[in-house]
Amino acid sequence: MQILRGLYSPDTNPVAITIGNFDGVHLGHQTLLDELRAVAQQRGLKTAVVIFEPHPREFFTPQQAPVRLTSLREKLEQFREIGVDRVHVCRFNARFAKMSAADFVHALSEKMHAKFVLIGDDFRFGSGRVGDFALMEKVGLQRGFDVRAMHSVLHDGVRVSSTAVRAALADGKIRLARGYLDRRRKLGFPTANLQLKHNQPPLKGIYVVEVHSDGLGVLQGVASLGVRPTVKQDAKPVLEVHLFEFDRQIYGRHLRVEFLEKLRDEEKYPSLEALTRQIALDVENTKKWFREHE
Repeated sequence: MQILRGLYSPDTNPVAITIGNFDGVHLGHQTLLDELRAVAQQRGLKTAVVIFEPHPREFFTPQQAPVRLTSLREKLEQFREIGVDRVHVCRFNARFAKMSAADFVHALSEKMHAKFVLIGDDFRFGSGRVGDFALMEKVGLQRGFDVRAMHSVLHDGVRVSSTAVRAALADGKIRLARGYLDRRRKLGFPTANLQLKHNQPPLKGIYVVEVHSDGLGVLQGVASLGVRPTVKQDAKPVLEVHLFEFDRQIYGRHLRVEFLEKLRDEEKYPSLEALTRQIALDVENTKKWFREHE
């Protein structure tokens, strides 16, 4: 998979393009990408995905921006697994925010050589978000590329979206979130024991987890994701994972922590001794969960 910066490609061969933030690469995103690949295969085109970094809302209103479900690295890894040929990472800054809708479509046509564009039915683009599907379709007719709208994907009657995934995670409904993300996918973070970026994490508390890494297999454990109120005040969120029966060196490895079940919310304890007793109970409950789900 090729990764390029901005709305430009040195490859002049025509492509099938889709555009969006793709946070979480959830079931709706996967359906859209499957459709893109199917059309590209029919027409003999390569596939290209345009994403924005940072998320536009992180640029305009960083304090109110939604929590991220996936980092840029995870997103790119998922695109690669799905079979996307090319990803254009557009730096969303003041200059990009001022790009007109007309200039945006011009770049798709003349600089990226789009012959087919697939977008969500609610997609907006250009300065002031004035561009919509109708405008994209109109310009497409003029410039010689087809435009198609991808309608909403439902899961148990609910529209699948990044917002729906965040809401499920905030409520501790891990299985529901996994349903939105599709059971082929895993719900996880890239590494254990790290300071988390991009505002608050999409979920908080104590969880049953599995840790995946090349060469290590699948490791069972219990994780704490939060601000550790017993240990620090006004701390930033941290993910800490305790792995069972494991004492190998893992520093420097790229790990994925898969969240399986929420045990409880994070709490502040009167002493470190009380916290230690609770951790021992969490370990016991986690091992019990694994025994019951073998």
